[in-house]
Amino acid sequence: MLGLKLPTDPRWVNIAEKNIDEILIDHAYCEQKAASNGISLIVQFPERTKLVDTMTEIVAEEWNHFERVLAELKKRGYHLGHKRSDEYAVRLGKLERKGGRIEQQLMDKLLISALIEARSCERFRLLSENIADESLKEFYYELMVSEAGHYRTFLDLAKEYMPSETVKQRWEELLQAEAEIISTLEIRGDRMH
Repeated sequence: MLGLKLPTDPRWVNIAEKNIDEILIDHAYCEQKAASNGISLIVQFPERTKLVDTMTEIVAEEWNHFERVLAELKKRGYHLGHKRSDEYAVRLGKLERKGGRIEQQLMDKLLISALIEARSCERFRLLSENIADESLKEFYYELMVSEAGHYRTFLDLAKEYMPSETVKQRWEELLQAEAEIISTLEIRGDRMH
């Protein structure tokens, strides 16, 4: 469904479950960054009405996810902690082509956002299917469904502004690059990605 070229190492979910407080903290910041990314897209491309309308909805959903993750942290007696560097997102961001047509830049931003949503969706699925905590299983299942919708929305938006074949070709390039990034990242129990 997601088209990811390399699945998450199965050891990740076991390590993550043992460090669920750290995963929740990192997850909260992932949701904050997703909301911020949506706001940035609105500010950078205000003349694109469909993008603005769609991103406004996604920003609200991502912020709601942030609030829900905070509630899960509090319920378990944890606090938010400090923001961490997200090597995965940083390395994906470097794949964005600078210069060229504005539509090409927008396409890259949307496709990189789709990749992050796809990987998050995959990780949420792993958590929802494999951890022992029943309420967190349900929580991550609900978020998985939402992230899958966001992933699809970002892909569809890219096709609004660039020809479908161009989007498909760039998507394949980015999927391959994302797999290479995933293959080189350390498996950590304190990171969602």
